[in-house]
Amino acid sequence: MDGASDVPKKNEAAPLPDFEAHPLRDSVLGEVHARPFRPISTPRIVLLYGFVTNSEQSVQDREWFSEFCGSHGAPGPGPSARYHTLPFAGGTLSWERHAEFTTYTWDGAAPSDEPFGTLPSNHPFGKAFRAPGQLIVATRLDVLDDTSSDSWRRNYDPVSLTFFSVQNGAASVATDFRPDGNGLTRYLVLNKTMTPIQTGAVTQRLLEIETYRNLALLGLFEANRLQPSVGSIESELVELTDKMQDSAGLDANRTLLDKLSRLAASLEAGAAASSFRFGASRAYYEIVNARLKSLDESHIAGELSMSGFLNRRLGPAMRTCQSVEERQANLSRKLARATTLLRTRVDVDLEQQNRGLLQSMNRRARLQLRLQQTVEGLSVAAVSYYIVGLFSYIAKGAQDAGWPVPAPGVTTAIAVPIVVAGIWITVRNIRKRHAESDKQSDKT
Repeated sequence: MDGASDVPKKNEAAPLPDFEAHPLRDSVLGEVHARPFRPISTPRIVLLYGFVTNSEQSVQDREWFSEFCGSHGAPGPGPSARYHTLPFAGGTLSWERHAEFTTYTWDGAAPSDEPFGTLPSNHPFGKAFRAPGQLIVATRLDVLDDTSSDSWRRNYDPVSLTFFSVQNGAASVATDFRPDGNGLTRYLVLNKTMTPIQTGAVTQRLLEIETYRNLALLGLFEANRLQPSVGSIESELVELTDKMQDSAGLDANRTLLDKLSRLAASLEAGAAASSFRFGASRAYYEIVNARLKSLDESHIAGELSMSGFLNRRLGPAMRTCQSVEERQANLSRKLARATTLLRTRVDVDLEQQNRGLLQSMNRRARLQLRLQQTVEGLSVAAVSYYIVGLFSYIAKGAQDAGWPVPAPGVTTAIAVPIVVAGIWITVRNIRKRHAESDKQSDKT
């Protein structure tokens, strides 16, 4: 019974083994809890500022915000943090770092129950605040109790005013997407029966819609910038393809191929520069639609809804981006086909030119062979002549020495056919050995 103490008691959890954790496990677990909905009571004011930032600006901004938190006696965000909150002036200042932008959101008590009254003097976006980049989003959102008064309408442009209910009628929301005198777009949430948690969720979704709709529209201006160059490339491609029908000759085809290559390079440069912007706009547009759906928006009779307004304004802008992107892709395929066709024609012209050159080389080789055979015949005669002359000298010398030899003329005459035959056989054997050597070289 000595080991009874090692047995876990009833309802007592047994210790788990110490497994090796994945290096991203803590990040994965924490990601689903990042950016939680904060409870918001009524009345409340929320200020949101969003800045376009690159990687260097993001690092500098995180360092500045860490110092800012330290000056208020609170820890700052870590080097890899993307979200951090700081209690500030009776509210909460939230810092969020995204791929291409950074946002600062502050919520605090509203100075009064009057919609869009004077901003609180203790908000953090004063002279001490350091903007990390260029401003892209600036929004004010007021959360007030619904008093069934329409006095708030005087703060909005009736032409673009959207007024709708959310959370099955638990609150109403109004905005006209236009900046006020402070450069802030204004949202008004009239709370009827929402809890603080519901209010916080609706507030965050509205702010995200405002943020991502602005960022999504950046793609429209990129599309507008590219449309003239895409149209110019389309027109020039039509001209070049027309010229391809009448072009003949290697030089003309090479000139057209150079122009097509230049067009393709220009198109790919524009497509590469805009691919991120168009892809980001699509992602932001999908987020906007998702947030609109999660609002559980309901139409109010006689009023323009937010989804109706954004579908009428934001939808065409996204289709313009899609149109330019598709035109770039279609142009790229057309340029590739035209370039392939023209390159084939250039290759055919080169093959014809090479064939003519090879034919000319063959003619020259035949002439050289005939000349070589002629020279070989002459060389046999020349060598035989010299060797027969040597025999003549030998015969004369032998006769002068008193040797019993025929007359020098007879000896020379006898030597002529023998010498010629020997030289001819020798030359033939040499040529035969060279031919066999060439055949072996060709095989290897």
